Amino acid sequence: MDPNSVLVLLMFLVFIVLLWSGYPIALVLGGVAMLFTLVGYLSDLWIGTTTGLDYMMVGMVVNRIFKLMDNWVLIAVPMFIYMGLMLDRSGIAEIMMNRLQDLFGPVRGGMAITVTLIGVLLAAATGIIGASVVLLGLLTIPAMLSKGYSKPLATGTVCAAGTLGILIPPSIMLVIMGDQLGLSVGDLFMGAVFPGLILGSLFILYILTYCYFRPEVAPLAKNRPPVKLKMVWHVFLTVLPVAGLIFAVLGSIFMGVTTVTEASGVGAVGATFLALFNRKLNLKVIKDVVYDTFNTAGFIFGIFIGATCFALVLRGLGGDETIGALLKSLPFGDYGIVATILLLVFALGFFLDWIEITLIILPLMAPVISSLTLQVNGYGVVDNPELVWFTVLVAVSLQTSFLTPPVGFAIFYLKGVAPPEIKLSDIYKGVAPFIILQLIGLLAVAFWPQLVIWLPYIAYR
Repeated sequence: MDPNSVLVLLMFLVFIVLLWSGYPIALVLGGVAMLFTLVGYLSDLWIGTTTGLDYMMVGMVVNRIFKLMDNWVLIAVPMFIYMGLMLDRSGIAEIMMNRLQDLFGPVRGGMAITVTLIGVLLAAATGIIGASVVLLGLLTIPAMLSKGYSKPLATGTVCAAGTLGILIPPSIMLVIMGDQLGLSVGDLFMGAVFPGLILGSLFILYILTYCYFRPEVAPLAKNRPPVKLKMVWHVFLTVLPVAGLIFAVLGSIFMGVTTVTEASGVGAVGATFLALFNRKLNLKVIKDVVYDTFNTAGFIFGIFIGATCFALVLRGLGGDETIGALLKSLPFGDYGIVATILLLVFALGFFLDWIEITLIILPLMAPVISSLTLQVNGYGVVDNPELVWFTVLVAVSLQTSFLTPPVGFAIFYLKGVAPPEIKLSDIYKGVAPFIILQLIGLLAVAFWPQLVIWLPYIAYR
């Protein structure tokens, strides 16, 4: 192994060790980049390596950061964050919860199904995991427990339904992935629609089956009213504003009327009008939403800057070549290499947040995927179909990282707002079957790439 490859592996090792130090991830990324710039410079002088890392790297970092802040696509990130937070405070989710609960009351496990459907709608309207999990937890966990639902079923359903927001568009993660890989964000949005809906359907099917064979985990409510046409009409009127906002945002992108950035602005304005329509908009709400938007966007872009420095130094050390050579040397064939990368992403999700994996690992893997002879048919209208398919696969895999300990953020979001009688072990037991369901969904997308490619094809043909 040549000295440059040793430095690449050592850089990753130092980064992983420092993750446990408790320092902010953005500072760890930037600090490791600065440290190995010095290490590379000294190794060129003393060992005779050819990293080319010196004080000129500072100028390159400044240039990269300027391009990052001048990126038109990334403007969509704070816009979608604002949209999600404003919808969170608009009271729409609570109204939909009450209406759907009446509709699915006669069904065993109906409240868990309601939570899943609300999770799908919130995912298509917000794309923010924390807001969805916290909102669903506050609205539904006490109600499900009072109706006799088992703690694992209640908590697992809320966590799984809340994580759909990271996959179903408009997803912040897909915006960042598209920017990092130079792919059309619209293609990724369209490609993720069916995988997201498949996962939601698997969740509902599991709840129905589990509650049928284990009726004690979801007792039927006594004196439940029969379903009437009036209930269906009320549900339709309740869902209509959210559906209209989803169509305004995603429909305008899919039909080519707006870019993702322009659509994010439409979504932000639309969410504000919905809050105003529900009489939830006031100066305090606006102040809180704007503050939280700046706070969340600042956190994400801080990691962006740190990851930009880290990736630049890593490439200077020859990280692209080292990782590419290592993967191509595997005796598994092209699809075996894809499976290995997905397994690696799934394993890293136990310890790293999706942002670090998206900004550091994914760009290193993309050239390898592009060099493989994968038979993914883009029908002549979808650019880089194999990379679009692979990116959605990674997105589905990363969704599981919100449920897998020890860094499963959905678990800790829910624990922070759950009633005192909910233990961490209850949540772990609850999310386990949903992790399996997500892996089944991942396999479905892996074996049938057209689940990703078909919708972009229909839009462009």
